[in-house]
Amino acid sequence: MNEKQKNIAVNRKARHEYTILQTFEAGIVLQGTEVKSLRQGKANISDSYAVVENGEVWLLNSHISEYEQGNIYNHDPLRKRKLLLNKNEIRKLTRAVQEKGNTLIPLRLYFTRGKAKVELAIARGKKVYDKRHDIAKRDAEREYQRKIKL
Repeated sequence: MNEKQKNIAVNRKARHEYTILQTFEAGIVLQGTEVKSLRQGKANISDSYAVVENGEVWLLNSHISEYEQGNIYNHDPLRKRKLLLNKNEIRKLTRAVQEKGNTLIPLRLYFTRGKAKVELAIARGKKVYDKRHDIAKRDAEREYQRKIKL
């Protein structure tokens, strides 16, 4: 992470539930009250995913809380949000999602140079035994590091 990036929301489950194949940085189309809520850190992307429809990429099921001082101008917290990518990236995503078992998930939501961005990943779901293997590997590495310190 660059020092000019400020994380808003991180999908901590993603790396446990999925194998990450490739990542992309995408801009996100937001309304004014959504930006203000994001600046307060009131977002959740743990259950969200992205789809490609008619040559456009959409982020679904992401929750950005309503802005407290938003009055009648407030937004719908679970609305569908458009992601901004160039044509080549959209083509790659379309091809990848058509493969069996692949999906698009957001890894994190962050600000960089005043703009809200989403780190989007092409991911493949892990099986239960893959998850167990990863946990065992992590534990072994932790134990190894502990022994080195002594």
